[in-house]
Amino acid sequence: MEWQPDEQGLQQVLQLLKDSQSPDTATQRAVQEKLEQLNQYPDFNNYLIFVLTSLKSEDEPTRSLSGLILKNNVKAHYQNFPPAVADFIKRECLNNIGDPSPLIRATIGILITTIASKGELQTWPELLPQLCNLLNSEDYNTCEGSFGALQKICEDSSELLDSDALNRPLNIMIPKFLQFFKHCSPKIRSHAIACVNQFIIGRAQALMDNIDTFIESLFALAGDEDCEVRKNVCRALVMLLEVRIDRLIPHMHSIIQYMLQRTQDADENVALEACEFWLTLAEQPICKEALSGHLVQLIPILVNGMKYSEIDIILLKGDVEEDDNVPDSEQDIKPRFHKSRTVTLQHEGGEGEEGEDIDEDEDDDDDTLSDWNLRKCSAAALDVLANVFRDELLPHLLPLLKGLLFHPDWVIKESGILVLGAIAEGCMQGMVPYLPELIPHLIQCLCDKKALVRSIACWTLSRYAHWVVSQPPDAHLKPLMTELLKRILDGNKRVQEAACSAFATLEEEACTELVPYLSFILDTLVFAFGKYQHKNLLILYDAIGTLADSVGHHLNQPEYIQKLMPPLIQKWNELKDEDKDLFPLLECLSSVATALQSGFLPYCEPVYQRCVTLVQKTLAQAMMYSQQPDQYEAPDKDFMIVALDLLSGLAEGLGGHVDQLVARSNIMTLLFQCMQDTMPEVRQSSFALLGDLTKACFPHVKPCIAEFMPILGTNLNPEFISVCNNATWAIGEICMQMGVEMQPYVALVLPHLVEIINRPNTPKTLLENTAITIGRLGYVCPQEVAPMLQQFIRPWCTSLRNIRDNEEKDSAFRGICVMIGVNPGGVVQDFIFFCDAVASWVSPKDDLRDMFYKILHGFKDQVGEENWQQFSEQFPPILKERLSACYGNHCPRCFYSTAVYDR
Repeated sequence: MEWQPDEQGLQQVLQLLKDSQSPDTATQRAVQEKLEQLNQYPDFNNYLIFVLTSLKSEDEPTRSLSGLILKNNVKAHYQNFPPAVADFIKRECLNNIGDPSPLIRATIGILITTIASKGELQTWPELLPQLCNLLNSEDYNTCEGSFGALQKICEDSSELLDSDALNRPLNIMIPKFLQFFKHCSPKIRSHAIACVNQFIIGRAQALMDNIDTFIESLFALAGDEDCEVRKNVCRALVMLLEVRIDRLIPHMHSIIQYMLQRTQDADENVALEACEFWLTLAEQPICKEALSGHLVQLIPILVNGMKYSEIDIILLKGDVEEDDNVPDSEQDIKPRFHKSRTVTLQHEGGEGEEGEDIDEDEDDDDDTLSDWNLRKCSAAALDVLANVFRDELLPHLLPLLKGLLFHPDWVIKESGILVLGAIAEGCMQGMVPYLPELIPHLIQCLCDKKALVRSIACWTLSRYAHWVVSQPPDAHLKPLMTELLKRILDGNKRVQEAACSAFATLEEEACTELVPYLSFILDTLVFAFGKYQHKNLLILYDAIGTLADSVGHHLNQPEYIQKLMPPLIQKWNELKDEDKDLFPLLECLSSVATALQSGFLPYCEPVYQRCVTLVQKTLAQAMMYSQQPDQYEAPDKDFMIVALDLLSGLAEGLGGHVDQLVARSNIMTLLFQCMQDTMPEVRQSSFALLGDLTKACFPHVKPCIAEFMPILGTNLNPEFISVCNNATWAIGEICMQMGVEMQPYVALVLPHLVEIINRPNTPKTLLENTAITIGRLGYVCPQEVAPMLQQFIRPWCTSLRNIRDNEEKDSAFRGICVMIGVNPGGVVQDFIFFCDAVASWVSPKDDLRDMFYKILHGFKDQVGEENWQQFSEQFPPILKERLSACYGNHCPRCFYSTAVYDR
């Protein structure tokens, strides 16, 4: 007997569905309570499917809502449905997949895929065969409904469909889908392509076996009238470019011609899919060869796509010039993620490098329109193509740029400024001759009457900041800085945001060049504190932190501290411990503390205490959660990570002054727990703090070393690059404090370090820190480390040849010299690498220079004059010159006999 609803029950359910469409919050709350009550009755779900599939007298939105509530129940409690209820729902779904209403068909499709994804594909064996069978129905609604459901299943379960668990149904499904590419209905054609598209990236075998038919079928649809079909064709070609470019290459010319047309499609969604093609092609090795002949067509199309559309302008409130008194709505504020501290070394010719494993997001020019759109995609494509073609792009671009940048229509002018910013990285060399004229024009655009022009000018100028800083300061840096600071106080929030971000970039490039203007800069940034709404405050913290990083100890002047610290501390006092706005403020204070050094002393106590409290609270909450996950929420560990990083900043800035604070707190106990946390970022920040405390106040660290060293050894695992990097660095710092007492721990760490330094593809930062730590370990325990010299000397030398002269490099090289003294045979085979590393020193201390001198001359005397001549023949000329100049003339016999050297 089929299940039948009880009339009274049915009326209750219908009333509930009506109420749930009411906007009144009290009614909504009552509906939620009622739903929870009704969910106690197993056949409540039967009523819901009955309303969806059989109660044709009801209006469609109510029937659809019934299905969506059922879908949520399936998601939450499907495993508790009695088998009779589950079977009734499945049967009803399949019997009604051809409902005349598109809304009801789509709702049933969503319900089917939700049931399927609850592990039911295996236990509902008739589902796929039946849906595939229904595709052959003469009735359009049945065919379309089944295809809609199949498309959703393909999206949700693509991996399972291509597995042995289901006897590989794709072997039947893919050829079946391909037949429908020629169907007379555009909706069906579109479903068919969308279904097959789900299996391209995973390279499903069934698709690979039919790849040529698939590609031919796509080409046959190239001229399709329907925009959904064209969009899916473009999407397919973009994905095939990634996974089966071999099959596209023979047709590449015509595909490019097709994509050039589609990128200009009247339907923006089609144009956007097509535009992705250029982004993907730019990553392929064949890009240059394939595109060279088409740039003349492609570049104007991309440039044209970079204009704001009318809808963009409405969404961006392009006509609103002043809005800085309007508070931000909370959903405008994106969550921020804290980037844990990574310890890096200073390089020759420049700044410290970021750990390579951390992806820096490109600053976007119009972030709040965070939906990917044609403008952004065109700009990104131009950017990557500029990096492929470099200055070869300019002949196609420069004639266009002139017309754009000086255009009377602000929308066109704005797109020209975006173009200029997009090519900054790739075409910098070729743009240099034009910059003396262009930069002043862009600085003028900072005063444009349209806010969207002012904001894009900020972004583009930041992309040329490196060049600006390379010129005499009065030429461009001063005018740019003056105008950017005015824009930081702009009446428009989008401009404030763009100016703040651009200024942070300028700070990074200019560094100490900004010192003469510090007073002026701080006045502006502090004034902005009182002016900014919530979202831009967070960006302002970043600009202040970057300023501190860039000018360092120059910030430590009473006048500057007096300006900067009161507003920062006021914010610090206003924020509660659970407020996420603490993240950017803590990051900012960490930079400020490091820069101010002793200047931060008056503020350090409350800041230090609060950081310790944040760590303690988070650890306690994590403990409670792990013991009773149903009672407690998991903590947001970012609070602890940011606090650890600020403690690092304090230790680095205050040095020995931090001693008292550490003595009066339980930070070492907390650190012991943090170093063993399951979350890599927590461990990463813990090891950075351990290293900084080791340098600042080792007596507090020393009693814990026996407990800490095994944990450090365990974390020398390059799977977590940044954790491993910071653990390695901390071990090196501990070596320098422990001296000969490191002996018991050498065996714990040395084998890991030697393995890491010999691993292929290890990021540069990690190699450098590993080399430094091996050197330091050898410096304090040469007898234990020197026997392994031959296993690491070559990568050791190549890792450190680009590091600037500094304390870390000094101690590491002393270590290598001492080890060579203990085990000279260990360096013989790779001596040329040692010579090269020695030559990388600009000005070693005198006693270190003597150590080098003795080793070089000892080797030369050992092998004899003739062998030395042959050996030194292999040296590149520049290496010969460096060694001869630095180490040749101290001794009566010249390092190289004149004959060899002066040829």
